[in-house]
Amino acid sequence: MPTLCRPAVAVPEFVITQEETLALARRLHHDHPQLPLALRLIGNTGVRERHLVRPIEEILQHPGFRARNDMYVTQARARVPAVVEEALGHAGLTARDIDLIVFVSCTGFTMPSPTAWLINTMGFRPETRQIPIAQLGCAAGGAAINRAHDFCTAYPGRNALVVACEFSSLCYQPTDLGVGNLLSNGLFGDAVAAAVVRGDGGTGVELRHNGSHLVPDTENWIAYDVRETGFHFMLDKRVPGTMEQLAPVLASLARQHGQSASAMDFYIIHAGGPRILDDLCTHLKVPPTSFRFSRATLTEYGNIASAVVLDALRRLFAEGGPGVGAHGMIAGFGPGITAEVALGTWTRAQAAARTLNRLQDGLADSDDLDGQEALV
Repeated sequence: MPTLCRPAVAVPEFVITQEETLALARRLHHDHPQLPLALRLIGNTGVRERHLVRPIEEILQHPGFRARNDMYVTQARARVPAVVEEALGHAGLTARDIDLIVFVSCTGFTMPSPTAWLINTMGFRPETRQIPIAQLGCAAGGAAINRAHDFCTAYPGRNALVVACEFSSLCYQPTDLGVGNLLSNGLFGDAVAAAVVRGDGGTGVELRHNGSHLVPDTENWIAYDVRETGFHFMLDKRVPGTMEQLAPVLASLARQHGQSASAMDFYIIHAGGPRILDDLCTHLKVPPTSFRFSRATLTEYGNIASAVVLDALRRLFAEGGPGVGAHGMIAGFGPGITAEVALGTWTRAQAAARTLNRLQDGLADSDDLDGQEALV
């Protein structure tokens, strides 16, 4: 079974607290007729602080779409490699052991994908397959894990790397003054995360089943309006209520595989906001502590989009992980409205390791024989 190994996560050095966010909103939008409502909503997010790729004074300026996207590329190239190296180390692998890179991001755009740059600069083999995902928003973290799972199931013994790079602050639009936009300005943060899905061996979540679900007729509830000034985020007030529709989907997937969504040993859930987590607790009939890793991510980093599930999983590892055989669920939610869900079992690496001989498949040269599976 493919195993999702310990993630690596990095947040930028520039920090803005909730108090500073509220003060900025009061100063910049003092005459906004719905300012009291926006302030109350921001205060209710539970976000203590967020991390930004640039100081807030720069973020508040809008130099244009091109300059923003150039900044995205610069920051991604400066910050992603170290996170990738750490994730590879957690999995006991090197770049040459990776057969697929799934790169997810909804806050910048390049063609070719950043996967091409990673392959050219970090020692990945030219044969490494690429899956860039740019339009699933916050659900993309779950989708990336699921596509890596699918690949490693289809090609036993192969390894996949998942990378999430989200700089939501670079999408700030000073002219977007709807309450939903003001709330988003106090909710989203920046982060880079990566994790390896090993085809065999490794410690972490042994991925067993996955599924996807689209809530009908909700494609405009979370969306980008692309204009001359870049991506303009659109958030419908009905989004938090979607957990009433998605909770039965999670329960059904678990039930199909002989499990109960209300009785998992661990949960790694996308922290879109406190209402999402609270409602899901209610509908799944689980205590609030079940989502403690997601809540911690929301409190300390804000909503870091596709990177949330990887950071929540990192926190599970930091706690020591559950016992071998513990059952868990990973779920990401995003535009569509889309849910990407995975079921897995906690496993630990065995002392015995083996060399992966790629020559049998004709996909690599003899240098690959140097790569040994290691304990994590």
